[in-house]
Parts: sequence; C-alpha cells; structure tokens
Amino acid sequence: MCRVVRSVISIASICAALVACEPAAFNETPDGAVRELVSLMRGFNGTDRDAKAQFELLSERAKSNLRQRAERYGAASGKKIAPWAMLVPSRMMLSFVPQLFTAQIVGKYALVDIIGVTPDQRAQVPCVLEDGLWHVDLVLPELAAVEHRPGLEQ
Repeated sequence: MCRVVRSVISIASICAALVACEPAAFNETPDGAVRELVSLMRGFNGTDRDAKAQFELLSERAKSNLRQRAERYGAASGKKIAPWAMLVPSRMMLSFVPQLFTAQIVGKYALVDIIGVTPDQRAQVPCVLEDGLWHVDLVLPELAAVEHRPGLEQ
C-alpha cells in the first residue's frame, strides 16, 4: 500500500512540475502581445496561418472591424474571404527594427512604446485587456455606411 501511495505522490509531483514549467502566454503583458505581433509581422510569409495568428492577437473591436470588411468585400465581389485575409502584408510592414518595448498600463488599457535605434524610430501601440489576456487594439477607420441608389431598395 505504501508503494502505491508513493507512486501516486511521485506522479502528482511530476505533473505539478510540468505545469509549473509551462511557458507564460506571450500576451499576459501588453508589451508581450505587441512583441509577438511584431515577431509575426517580421516573419510573415503570406500564409493563411500567419495571418490568422496575427488576427488572434487583435482586440475584439479590431477583429469586428475586419469581419465587417470581409463581409462587405464578399457581398461586393461574390467571393467569401476570411477576416484575417483583410490584413494586407504590405500594410503590416515595419518601418524600423524594434529595440525596446515598454508598456504604460492604466486599468484594462495600455500603450506600448516601441523604440528603435535612432530617436526618430518610435511608435506607440494601444492594447486592451480582454478575458485576462492583452490584445493589440489596432486602430482601423470605421466603415462608411453602405449607400443605396434610389429606386434599388429591396
């Protein structure tokens, strides 16, 4: 009986050690979320998987905007498009190589400063805490209302 108890304790200890060794989620901090997005942008090769990974780092507000854009594109073209396909690689290019990421947090909002090598290489990225994880709050222009031609209403 003692041998069984020792085996159970050993197994429990090993499981606890494995859980404790799990790496922290990159978006447990706002600067971690921005750093991961920058990393994905630098390694972006245009695959659907890369774009989806970038999309998942975005805030719900940004995702909703991209979903609306994809729906509008689909309605106009007759082609279905995934919301993450709206992230255009040429618009997601970095203008400098980041050297330092620092976050200023106020409640569930944060502003991450990205600093490059020279003083003019600086950017600020807003983030928001959603469901316990930080997401990049990509600022996208609101979509204009869809205009209908007179006499074509359904």
